[in-house]
Amino acid sequence: MSKNLFITGTGTDVGKTYVAGLIVKKLRAGKASAAYYKAAMSGNERRTDGTLIPGDALQVKTMSGIEQPLEEMCPYIYENAVSPHLAAKLEGNPIEMECVLENFDRVCGKYDYVTVEGSGGILCPLRFDEKKIQLEDFIKARGLACLMIADAGLGAINAAVLTAEYMKARKISVKGIILNHYEPGNPMHEDNRLMCEAMTGLPVAACVKDGDTDLDIPLELLEGFYEENGGGRK
Repeated sequence: MSKNLFITGTGTDVGKTYVAGLIVKKLRAGKASAAYYKAAMSGNERRTDGTLIPGDALQVKTMSGIEQPLEEMCPYIYENAVSPHLAAKLEGNPIEMECVLENFDRVCGKYDYVTVEGSGGILCPLRFDEKKIQLEDFIKARGLACLMIADAGLGAINAAVLTAEYMKARKISVKGIILNHYEPGNPMHEDNRLMCEAMTGLPVAACVKDGDTDLDIPLELLEGFYEENGGGRK
């Protein structure tokens, strides 16, 4: 049975995909059978044949060097650069939870470590019409433990604490925080790191600088964040 970890963010454009790429690369370098999964991707470009390119999946695949085919990585791909629930309405392709879970389970059956990336922040809706599907519904359906990605700059404390408190209230397990765009020696970034730990009670597991090509974290610690389905339930 695979071990899984859900990557959420404190908001859009905090660098979840970039950090996910570094995480998967680290696992692969450790000889793990690693894979990537995302329920829905928005803002994708088209190939010359008109099909959509799953941009986040392609970035992770390129960064990590995994051999997993793109077709396995994401069941719902949208062109419009908006929340998946709105992109689905605009493009007439609503998300079905059964499809998301079936494809996820299929990936889990083939790889040892599956890194799952969310869309936007933890509150990003996947569907909001006669059916309502939130990211947390997917997380809870498979009991996934989570790792939070936050921008190290201005606003980090508020964003990290609010995200952590929301997830705690929803009984979602959070293993720690990774700060992205971190600048060593920057007093604000260094204080944000300390304050995020103090106010959330979560460890900052790693800090990622712009341009980093490797994740500075012991492989054993990273692997310890991953849990078999159901392990993240509280």
